[in-house]
Amino acid sequence: MFIAYAVIAVVLALALSMSAFLTFTRNEKLVGGFIELGVPDAWLPWLAVAKAAGAAGLLIGLVVPVIGVAAAIGVALYFVGAVIAHVRARDYAIAPAVVLGLAAVAAIVLRIATA
Repeated sequence: MFIAYAVIAVVLALALSMSAFLTFTRNEKLVGGFIELGVPDAWLPWLAVAKAAGAAGLLIGLVVPVIGVAAAIGVALYFVGAVIAHVRARDYAIAPAVVLGLAAVAAIVLRIATA
């Protein structure tokens, strides 16, 4: 079970790190998506920090289980918010947010099971 958590944590951390980097560097496609969803421009740095913190927490969770669980919960909540933002904007292209959110839920369950 630990190997399953490690794989999910590393893959999810890579995805979050890439997304955080693209948000920090204000990638046109990513920022355009946030704007279409009605996300205020001032929130972008904070969202990038949240993603980077989630990625770091998932990796730290490989050694410190409670940090991994807390990070996975935070990431799952982040993606619940992403799905809500998409639905509110009537943009139903929510598959990536749902998949990443479910991966975070899997990380929660697996980390608790292996702690």
